[in-house]
Amino acid sequence: MIDFEFLRATDLASAARAGAAPSARFVAGGTNLIDLMKLDVERPSHVVDINELGRRDPSLAAITELPNGGVRIGGLARMRDVAWDARVRERYPVVSQSLLLAASGQLRNMASIGGNVLQRTRCPYFRDTAMPCNKREPGSGCSAIRGINRTEAVLGTSEQCIATYPGDLAVALVALGATVHVHSPNGTERTLPFESLHVLPGTHPERETVLRPGELITAIELPTLAAARRSLYLKVRDRASYAFALASAAVAVELNGHTIRDARVGLGGIATKPWRSREAERLLIGKPATEQTFRAAADAALAAARPHRDNAFKVTLAKRTLVRALTEVTA
Repeated sequence: MIDFEFLRATDLASAARAGAAPSARFVAGGTNLIDLMKLDVERPSHVVDINELGRRDPSLAAITELPNGGVRIGGLARMRDVAWDARVRERYPVVSQSLLLAASGQLRNMASIGGNVLQRTRCPYFRDTAMPCNKREPGSGCSAIRGINRTEAVLGTSEQCIATYPGDLAVALVALGATVHVHSPNGTERTLPFESLHVLPGTHPERETVLRPGELITAIELPTLAAARRSLYLKVRDRASYAFALASAAVAVELNGHTIRDARVGLGGIATKPWRSREAERLLIGKPATEQTFRAAADAALAAARPHRDNAFKVTLAKRTLVRALTEVTA
């Protein structure tokens, strides 16, 4: 049994202070944290319930218009509400689709947007406390490198970790160039590009994001982007539902006739963090929307892949997923 103190925060200041305590964890929907606590992977000293914050300050759970035509999503907004919001579905279909292809209906009803983008890896060795894992216990070794690594990453890996970032929404957000708003324990607010939120494992795989202890995601802003209206999230997985991606592609394209004026590409299921492929984007912009162009972009996107024994198929699968997504979105 894990001995922890449960706190119910009533405002951002008290939440941030409580969350800054050693090994404290925030809980909203709880769909990831409670699961990991049951597995004995997470052993927090304090669990800080932040759901009351959304009731005291509705903006923290709201979906609102921005003056420039963008959309602001509160960190405590539920996945279900964002997925079915009319503005999101019309202006950012890739976001709606990524949410509806994630988890299950019951989980989408509970899970918060902030918690979703911060979910931890589903690597089986990370979740098995009997096995060495540098992410869970730094310096113990990476069991996946020489173990069963079919579901692990081929991009952004290191000698310390090859765990795949599992989420769907974050792949869409990184492709669109979203912005994250963060509240810090000292009372200040900071913003950062969504692309900068998650970090590569390098020699410190235990560090997954740039967030400091006690910091909370208060909102995510979707930019005004013409390409976002012609966008698509394509997810390839072992089962038709309730499964993580083996490969996924979030694409947004603006066309001028048959020529690609702007393109955004995010890749999931194959990297250690939500992956934006600027290499693919460079080969798409200014080119005709043809299969030849799409294949060249896919080759560029996977050029740096480092597959292992069981997951080499992901390179081919990811390329085909990206080509298909671009083909469908430009049809």
